[in-house]
Amino acid sequence: MGKNLNEAMKMLEDGQKSAEDERETKNTKERHTRPLQGSGQNMVSILQLVQTLMNEDEEEESQAFRRIQNVGEQGHMALLGHSLAAYISVLDKDRLRKLTTRILSDTTLWLCRLFRYENGSAYYHEDDREGLLKVCRLVIHSRYEDYTTEGFNVLYKKQPVIYMSAASRPELGQYLCNQLGLPLSCLCRVPCNTMFGSQHQMDVASLDRILKEDIKLGKSPLLLVANAGTPAAGHTDKLARLKELCDENNMWLHVEGVNLAMLALGHVSSSVLAATKCDSMTLTLGPWLGLPAVPAVTLYRHEDPALSLAAGLTTSQPVEKLRALPLWLSLQYLGHSGIVERIKHASQLVRTLSLLTCLKGFCQLRKLSSTQSIGDYKVIGVPFWWSYLRVSL
Repeated sequence: MGKNLNEAMKMLEDGQKSAEDERETKNTKERHTRPLQGSGQNMVSILQLVQTLMNEDEEEESQAFRRIQNVGEQGHMALLGHSLAAYISVLDKDRLRKLTTRILSDTTLWLCRLFRYENGSAYYHEDDREGLLKVCRLVIHSRYEDYTTEGFNVLYKKQPVIYMSAASRPELGQYLCNQLGLPLSCLCRVPCNTMFGSQHQMDVASLDRILKEDIKLGKSPLLLVANAGTPAAGHTDKLARLKELCDENNMWLHVEGVNLAMLALGHVSSSVLAATKCDSMTLTLGPWLGLPAVPAVTLYRHEDPALSLAAGLTTSQPVEKLRALPLWLSLQYLGHSGIVERIKHASQLVRTLSLLTCLKGFCQLRKLSSTQSIGDYKVIGVPFWWSYLRVSL
């Protein structure tokens, strides 16, 4: 199976074709809109068709830009996981159940230890928003005991409210309300700091005031979405203070953002380390580790397995547990050291890019005069870019 995958990927990654191959590709392109062939086609012809479909909108571009991205050996392991999942799914029920349970428990244990999230459970999902959606359903089931039988009626009596930062992804709140069947009035965007601190951090004082007002109006604070790395600027909210506020108001704290990757490193800033105390967090390991087609993971803590099952965070279907298989293979291939090194390398690239960006912006704001020395420039510039790096990383 691995050999077939490597051969298929090699064919797709090979952008150089002979004149005869070009003619065959043209013929294939002409055939692909026709009805299904009665006699079938071989694998080479089918892969050539796939390559044609991938490049049909780029005919006028150079050959270099038409080449598919080389995913590397670690990427091949992730892709192999999807093929293996399809193969494993045909096993008998007992063997399938034992194998999927082992894969799921191994992957969950590795991730919880890697990202310092003790006693956590994991939900694997393709859409990076789906984990938060399932967590919202879990909190609704926990907060409203009669929700399973009464449905919307119990929500109508005491309106739930989901809070998120104004710096969060703009479409996230609407997505949650649409999927949960809640009106947009159940969504509250908390403003960010404008006078003190970062302009991309959630204003804790404003959140405290909003919570008190909502409780007086008879609303039920449900969940708070905080950022460990905002989409626009990479800033981290004051997670420790937000956790205290959530505990005071019996509210669930969910954290997402690219800075959560730093939890895998040996030295972690206290602002990011506070994320380990949250009720749930979403990890997007694919972009962080350069792995194609691997699921996102939402780690969470909850004691009632029945409610987790009702919310869709756990399943009794062994085939669905195979979502973790590409990650199971990839994590073993990279190893703990390999994962840490990839995150360190990405962090160093961000630091370098941030430094170059800040220095370029500084040069535009203040040009050296003939009387200023290079030393003066360095002394003035260092606090500028270092303060930027502190809030960005």
